[in-house]
Amino acid sequence: MNAGETAGTAVGLRCEVAEGVGTVTIDRPAKRNAMSADMWRALPGLLTGLAADPAVRVLVLTGAGGNFCAGADIAELAAIDRPDGGHLSTAAEEALAAFPKPALAAIEGFCVGGGCQLAAACDLRFAAEGARFGITPAKLGIVYPSSATARLVRLVGPAAAKYLLFSADLVGAEHALRVGFLDEIVPAGGLGARVAEFAATLASRSLLTQRAAKEIVDTAAAGGPVEAAARRWLEEAAAGGETAEGVAAFLERRAPRFTWTGERDGGPRAAGPQRSR
Repeated sequence: MNAGETAGTAVGLRCEVAEGVGTVTIDRPAKRNAMSADMWRALPGLLTGLAADPAVRVLVLTGAGGNFCAGADIAELAAIDRPDGGHLSTAAEEALAAFPKPALAAIEGFCVGGGCQLAAACDLRFAAEGARFGITPAKLGIVYPSSATARLVRLVGPAAAKYLLFSADLVGAEHALRVGFLDEIVPAGGLGARVAEFAATLASRSLLTQRAAKEIVDTAAAGGPVEAAARRWLEEAAAGGETAEGVAAFLERRAPRFTWTGERDGGPRAAGPQRSR
């Protein structure tokens, strides 16, 4: 896709690709970007399209109108959170967590309930000063999805997870940073520029290295074995030429031209050189 071309749209969601970055914007500002049932249903499909697009090397998830996401739309809760546990929010969360490329959450304003669920499913989280975070099922007498709870525990630890889940209180960005939910706080007005800068850096790096790291880190964090995945990625790096290019670029004192973009049709796929930054 060309820079700025719309990659896909859905009710309440916007998706664009520019300079190697796919941006999904939750766009329902009148409801503080609360996610309707249709929005939860649409998100996995948008992510699938971005994952398959070789022009996309990084994903950014953000919100419109000064807020990230106020969670699930309570008026549609019966359709979103099903009694059998097959929650629409869980399907969207798992699709986001499984996105094969680096995924960043750019957060300002309210990030509550399902908003925290989406943010936690990203690889990294940047927030503007003044952002507010909360996980509020205890105010409604509902059970937070088990997958989201487990992911929260891996991110912030048991005690911090219980604090948020037990109290349902809103906390500030400094609290979220202290317990490990956030990776960086950005001064007011600077979030877009900082996330764009960091996303550009990631887009210039080896996607193979990033995908290998993502799989191995996530597997290790869940307590799974990592040896087989590590061996497979080492073989792929050698076969795909990423290691050779990286070493050659270092020795020749030039920016590397990493071309690996992932697997398609059962085999490795390479594209033209990516612009380094």
